[in-house]
Amino acid sequence: MRFPIVPPSREAKSFDAVALGLNAVDHVAVVPRYPAFNSKIELMSHTTLFGGQCATAMVSLSRLGLRTRYIGRVGDDLSGQLQAASIRDEGVDVSELRAIENADTQISVILVDNSSGERTVMWRRDPRIRVAPEEIRPDLITSARTFHCDGHNVDAEILAATWARAAGIPTCIDVDYDYGGERLYPLIDYLVTSEEFPERMTGQSDPRLALTSLRDRFGNPLVAMTLGRCGALALLDGVFIESPGFVVETADTTGAGDAFHAGFLFGLLEGFDVQTTLRVANAVAALNCTRLGARGGLPTRDELDGFLKSASTVEIV
Repeated sequence: MRFPIVPPSREAKSFDAVALGLNAVDHVAVVPRYPAFNSKIELMSHTTLFGGQCATAMVSLSRLGLRTRYIGRVGDDLSGQLQAASIRDEGVDVSELRAIENADTQISVILVDNSSGERTVMWRRDPRIRVAPEEIRPDLITSARTFHCDGHNVDAEILAATWARAAGIPTCIDVDYDYGGERLYPLIDYLVTSEEFPERMTGQSDPRLALTSLRDRFGNPLVAMTLGRCGALALLDGVFIESPGFVVETADTTGAGDAFHAGFLFGLLEGFDVQTTLRVANAVAALNCTRLGARGGLPTRDELDGFLKSASTVEIV
């Protein structure tokens, strides 16, 4: 199946993708098992790494050889300096990543269960690093072939998505919780959510019914949800598309959803069909899970191609 809304040609735009959304400094602690309430447990390791939904997606696309821009905010602290450098050093345009005076960079404390690679995330975001609508311009969005967001800067993202829609630029979102996005979601062409989001929004526990309810409510041309190691499920033109995940040795699932969205955008931008794009997105997510941190296993184009030629998918019973 083909995507209903395709990006402009590469020659027509300065960037392949622009994202407006989160970045975070992640304090990742690996434990032998998830600790019980009111207990103590010795850490196996502790590492400070970098993540955030939209920042990680743009880093991933840059590693895959695409031209990316990231719009966001950090605090004027050491964490903000390190975060900005981590994105810039990957080749992402950070001219619209600004440090806010006396504000704190977003941090996450992530516990990784070594036995499974699954993680629990605790986070804090200073409200002063929100991107306001008056801080963005149309050319920041319309100079790219796609627009990506995460629902955390709702008012600015509504404006950006409106500009993108008017310019014929596909819009995509990575959303796991609703932060007041009722006016944003109808402006999104490719609503790609976490496994839990559809039920949270619709009350439907059946994934197909939940995705159908999302489509009917917001009118998105394509709605999809990630399913962890099982892959992803999408709904397009009344047809459900199942795409199995890949078998890998999981070290850490942090950033798997961010990586999936990068793979999804990559497939869209490369002109792949929807089935191929979902397969690529699952592959990027799987590879990222083989290393520690939100960006630890993000592949290059050669690494992705090699993995797709040899990897096995999960058998769903």
